[in-house]
Amino acid sequence: MGWIKRNLFFVVGGILTLGLLGGAAFFIYKGWSSNSEASQRLQEDYSKLQELSQSPIKPGDEHTDNLKLAREQQQQMRDWINQVAGYFRPIPPIPQGEVTSKTYATALGTTIYQLQEEAKANGINLPPQYYFSFQVQSSKLTISSGLGPLAEQLGEVKAIAEILFAARVNDLDSIQRVRVSDDDATSGLQADYIDERPVTNSLAIITPYVVTFRAFSPELAKVISSFATSPQLIIVKTVSVQPATPTTAEATPGYGPPGYYRMGLVGMPMQAPAPATPVMTGRGGLQTVLKQQLLRITVEIEIVKLLAKS
Repeated sequence: MGWIKRNLFFVVGGILTLGLLGGAAFFIYKGWSSNSEASQRLQEDYSKLQELSQSPIKPGDEHTDNLKLAREQQQQMRDWINQVAGYFRPIPPIPQGEVTSKTYATALGTTIYQLQEEAKANGINLPPQYYFSFQVQSSKLTISSGLGPLAEQLGEVKAIAEILFAARVNDLDSIQRVRVSDDDATSGLQADYIDERPVTNSLAIITPYVVTFRAFSPELAKVISSFATSPQLIIVKTVSVQPATPTTAEATPGYGPPGYYRMGLVGMPMQAPAPATPVMTGRGGLQTVLKQQLLRITVEIEIVKLLAKS
């Protein structure tokens, strides 16, 4: 007893250690037992799967008609495919049908002029002599290669631009596309392109674009909503928002402090932009005036096109 009293802390610590070791052994045994049972069930399921895979195919029995079930499931799959296909309507290429250098050059000039006029009618500023990423093709009478992909891109760029115009953004800074012809690779403006490539899998072709424009938050909401509800499948990958660089329109006093946020596919902001700044006037005047801040927005999108059925 005297030794225990002199080494009381040691004895208590030893008892606690033994208790913890016992508890650990119990949990280890319980986990081992659970793993053993799960392994046994997995082995039974695997054996059953092997047995089914080696069994001859039967049309069914008096209780089950496997052929009827297979036909019903096949029809359900066809109905689902037809329903989903409506969300993958392709954007018509410009021009449609067989494309030659002459027909493409004519269609390109007409389309660029129409887009410039639409921007002007909606009060949207464009860069000087802007060709919507087709500047190198606009100066050529003969296109060296890639007429088919260029026609598809022209149709897609027109669809993207018209979404921005319908939302009445303030400025369209650029629409960037992937390189699809030798002219793009050798003599195009770097600002017209992104260093990516279309992705093709067994079902579809996914073509990326990057769009940069300036607008206020209501117009940004309209743009994102229009992409989401487009009859074509347009996926918004990221949205980057920051204060627009000072211009004549933005130099107006009263704009709030800068704010920045970035959204991913789920569209959840990581950091909300700063709220509009109230502008206070002297006594006798209006008390509060709210002025929004002009934003510079960069949107990365992908257009998904189903492959033609073979």
